[in-house]
Amino acid sequence: MSNQPTPQYDIITIGRTCADLYADQVGCRMEDARSFSKYVGGCPTNIAVGGARLGLKTALLSRVGDDQIGRFVRETLEAEGVETCGLKTDPERLTAMAFLGLEDDKNFPLLFVRNDCADAALSEEDIDPDFIRSAAAIVVTGTHFSKPHLEAASFKAMEIARAAGRKIIFDIDYRPNLWGLLGAGEGDVRFVANPEVTARVQRILPNCDLVVGTDEEVHIAGGSTDTREALLNIRKVTDAMIVLKTGPKGCLVFPADIPGDLEQGISSRGFPVEVFNVLGAGDGFLAGFLRGYVRDLPLEECCRIANACGAFAVSRHGCAPAYPTWEELQFFLKRGVINPRLREDAELEHVHWASTRRGTWDNICAFAIDHRSQLEDMAAQCGAAPERIMQFKDLAVDAMLEARRPDIQLGTLLDSTYGRQALFRVEKEGLWIGRPVEKPGSRPLTFEGAASLGAEVASWPTDHVIKCLVFYNPDDPEELRRTQIDQLHRLASAARKTGHEYLIEIISTPEGSNHPSATAEAMQQIYAEGIRPDWWKLSDQTEAGWGAVGDVIEQNDKWCRGVLLLGLDASAESLAASIARAAASPHVRGFAVGRTIFASTAKAWLSGDIGDIEARTEMKRAFSDLIDIWITARKLN
Repeated sequence: MSNQPTPQYDIITIGRTCADLYADQVGCRMEDARSFSKYVGGCPTNIAVGGARLGLKTALLSRVGDDQIGRFVRETLEAEGVETCGLKTDPERLTAMAFLGLEDDKNFPLLFVRNDCADAALSEEDIDPDFIRSAAAIVVTGTHFSKPHLEAASFKAMEIARAAGRKIIFDIDYRPNLWGLLGAGEGDVRFVANPEVTARVQRILPNCDLVVGTDEEVHIAGGSTDTREALLNIRKVTDAMIVLKTGPKGCLVFPADIPGDLEQGISSRGFPVEVFNVLGAGDGFLAGFLRGYVRDLPLEECCRIANACGAFAVSRHGCAPAYPTWEELQFFLKRGVINPRLREDAELEHVHWASTRRGTWDNICAFAIDHRSQLEDMAAQCGAAPERIMQFKDLAVDAMLEARRPDIQLGTLLDSTYGRQALFRVEKEGLWIGRPVEKPGSRPLTFEGAASLGAEVASWPTDHVIKCLVFYNPDDPEELRRTQIDQLHRLASAARKTGHEYLIEIISTPEGSNHPSATAEAMQQIYAEGIRPDWWKLSDQTEAGWGAVGDVIEQNDKWCRGVLLLGLDASAESLAASIARAAASPHVRGFAVGRTIFASTAKAWLSGDIGDIEARTEMKRAFSDLIDIWITARKLN
């Protein structure tokens, strides 16, 4: 033990990985579901994600196919902070999938699509001793003992871990149909007694430090449908700590002897939440228990964390996406249950959303080319066909990409009216992308497209930020202000339902307040309505104005992504001063400027006075100049 290197990971989980396809329609048969949401899944995969969200260093050992679903699984795990060096790509097999339904509060259909799939081909050759020894603990799962080659691979990992003095956690994870005891369509059946399976599971138990299971899983491991008798049978073959998951009650932990009254086991009370979806709840629970276990916390605290994570899991759609972050968990444990339907607890859901958003964005230099009415007017004045606007936006994208720098994050604002093809291009470039939804110039705010904003943005890629410009003044008449706020509520609701970030751009009007804190007052009014955008896009402020903006953000939403500076067709010289002021604010993440870069070029190109090359060159120069100003202001060079 003393000669072993310090563990690099807290846990390595071994076994199933797949894409979960969850029915979006709740309260109907899976046969009647019309659409499905795609998440990562599989017991060990869920545990790895749940642990990573709680701050553990986790890794997954499994296989995916060389296919789109396999790449989705790998990229999702990497985004969640799960190490994937042990996730092999199988060139011959497809990535596994599972279809899951929410028929009612007791029936959750589950269909495994695992015919000769990649993760089921895991072999002893995939078990790298150095990788296994790099973790303080490994998690093996029951399904990956159901076939001889899987059993051999799992036992090899256990032997290496045991020799290195590492902990071995066994999640019984009993799925009768994956053991060949039921038909393929019976994935939701949790228990079938089988002496052969019991005998094989009992071969695993002696070398474990921790064994975790539900009543049904304990029954198969112990060979009895009497829970206490099953636990006694398990204790006969292993000294491992046993954790019995007891659903809404939480859990019972038995470090040593099994008491006559099982309620004498170590426990912590469960949380009074409504059960929405039980699928994956045990994986979330175990991730929570391991957060305490590998940190050597008291068992009562391990149980409390685990029970809370299980409560989150049963309250939301999906498995891994439902699990809390450590920040969210602390918020929940401190505040308690306000609404048993956790998915409808606005404060909690905001913390969940904000702490699980993907990506880190700063020093965003965005070329805003979402202009529609302005370019339509230019085209009309120049006698150019509207189709030319689309071609010009393609040229603008060329110029923007040519100006890319290693020290900034490139961004753009693009519309689908004239920028559809350009959007296809930039989506593949890893840019920060904002797309407008407002009708140009509308006051009160009106949205483009479908009557349902949620339906309009549902087809957008999830990394596109919904951008909404609102002409708003804190002194607007109450009727106008109420109408504007109602529309912003529609925006916020659509964004959260479809999983998009959203940005509110405020442009003040000549009427009403225009003092240095007017923008901050407008933001405060919007925040007071419970509307918390991921981003703001604001015009130039005085030093005091930027201070007031920062104060409002800190007081209302410390998780806000930040602010982008808008240009308002300012001159290059004026905008340079604006960028210098904005860059001094810690809440400003960059700029999104359009007409200052492209206006004169667009007029000349639409008139036929210059060609494509000259247009691209001019826009690249203008955009690059602004990037230089930002870099200097932020002292990035």
